[in-house]
Amino acid sequence: MTMPKSSGWQLVPLGQVIASAQSGFASGARDPNGVIQMRMNNVTTDGNLDWTSFIRVPATPKQLAKYCLQPGDVLFNATNSPELVGKTTAFSGHAEPVVFSNHFVRLRVDDKRLDPWYLARWLTHQQQQMVFESLCTQWVNQASVRKDDLLSLRIPLPPLPEQKRIAAILVKADRLRRLRRTARDLSDTYLQSVFLEMFGDGESRFPIVKIQEIAGNKKHALSSGPFGSNLTSKHYTDDGVVVLRGLNISTGQLDLSDVKYVSEEKAQSLARSEVRPGDVVIVAVGASGLACQIPESLPRAIMSQNFNKITPDTGRITPTYLEHCINSPIVQRQFSREITDTVRTFLSLTKLKDVEIPLPPLALQQEFTRIVHKFERLRAQQREAKRQAEHLFQTLLHRAFREEV
Repeated sequence: MTMPKSSGWQLVPLGQVIASAQSGFASGARDPNGVIQMRMNNVTTDGNLDWTSFIRVPATPKQLAKYCLQPGDVLFNATNSPELVGKTTAFSGHAEPVVFSNHFVRLRVDDKRLDPWYLARWLTHQQQQMVFESLCTQWVNQASVRKDDLLSLRIPLPPLPEQKRIAAILVKADRLRRLRRTARDLSDTYLQSVFLEMFGDGESRFPIVKIQEIAGNKKHALSSGPFGSNLTSKHYTDDGVVVLRGLNISTGQLDLSDVKYVSEEKAQSLARSEVRPGDVVIVAVGASGLACQIPESLPRAIMSQNFNKITPDTGRITPTYLEHCINSPIVQRQFSREITDTVRTFLSLTKLKDVEIPLPPLALQQEFTRIVHKFERLRAQQREAKRQAEHLFQTLLHRAFREEV
């Protein structure tokens, strides 16, 4: 796959603007006093270096001289799984020597014709467009792009100042989206910290009750999903009442991007498994123990056999406190003892009923609920900011090599 030819830029074989292309070296040995070696996991799919985990290997002076990275070197991940081959980053430098494994090809550019950061972004764009997946040679769980095939790719080559300008724009856009990601990642632990500050981690500050004691005084306030063949894929319809499946709460949060339905008649026959806003559902099969509150945006649904449900007595406990309490270490430690581990983990409704939780004063629960609602509005703003930053970067990346930025 080659880039469409643009009116003012040349399309040049990459090999014509590369001063050297050097494969790295393999090392099965480890040495805590050795040199850092870049591995496949150290390069992200969006073209950045990940320093969270790296290894040190022994290296001779000759190896250091041959494989040591210099600022401006471009690392191309030539061997990986098919969907990851082609990950690329530009090396900015480090406080100590860094070498690279045999999974990479190090590209040093002709700096009078090609900017390394422009090259790295262009190669990243090619990887995201699956260019290398179509080029690579595959074998079991691995794929590789031959050096000759890499160097034969034709790169759009604007004047060097224009390359630097494009690279600088993409660096700024990438920095913005990473800041947005970091802000969201940091906020992930906020509510857990607030919960522990307000309610503790299991100490007896408050009365202890069983979950069955805080269920509402109504039919099916504590229930499980349909049994066996009462609800299978053959009952699904194109519209009707939503069926809540395991994938809809696989991360502990409600995700309705992929839903199935059953007819109204079928839903009525499964009334014991109906959920409404304010109910708290707990995953029973698979990621057992995760709880999620049903929001107002889902007025009615039928839960599958993957779930148990609690309709709380809101005169004693708020749904928001109950959700976070179940997801806290206080309850998760109990689940770890009660969950049956067969082919798939399973949390029965019978065992769920006897799980014990602290019951703080309702006013304190309501204060926590207000904090959660305020935080969720902030998270919605963060998600939108992250979405916009990602869209901006991908748009710029797509247009950067077509004379459109």
